[in-house]
Amino acid sequence: MDGERALWEAQRVYFPEAVGILDLFHVLERLWAVAHCFHREGTQKASQFVEDKLRDLLQGRVGYVIGGFRQRLTKGKLSGTRRKVLESAIEYMENNREHMRYDEYLAAGYPIGSGVAEGACRHLVKDRMEQTGMRWTVQGAQAMLHVRALYLNEQWDDFLDFRIAGEQSRLYGQKVA
Repeated sequence: MDGERALWEAQRVYFPEAVGILDLFHVLERLWAVAHCFHREGTQKASQFVEDKLRDLLQGRVGYVIGGFRQRLTKGKLSGTRRKVLESAIEYMENNREHMRYDEYLAAGYPIGSGVAEGACRHLVKDRMEQTGMRWTVQGAQAMLHVRALYLNEQWDDFLDFRIAGEQSRLYGQKVA
């Protein structure tokens, strides 16, 4: 997820068994912003800064990165916008620290970017549910998503066979082999 507190709360309520992972691409945006507080955009130094911090994060050294940022905040004599950018990055990482165990996530084979999930949601949901003029009830939308998932997973024919057998049994007491 992107770090929005309301999303973490919703995950805790509706999917308590799920592993909450802060999308690495959102973290990268913050790393680049911090890099540009100390190095000009487009420079090798800025790229190296981000690469080093990213490597630390991927190795599970979130506290080390936050600590380094805190040191730069106190020793760097930053003011104005640059100071706010660094403070914001520190706060963002502190608030989401429990969801930044990238070394563990990678070892477990979990995705650390939400692009795959966002693409799947677009393909499964948005492409079908948000066409011009469509309005859905929750029940109707859920029913449509069920049949769309069957279709996209190439299980449509199996579903039809199951559905026909069930209806024949219900209506006529027939069991179809």
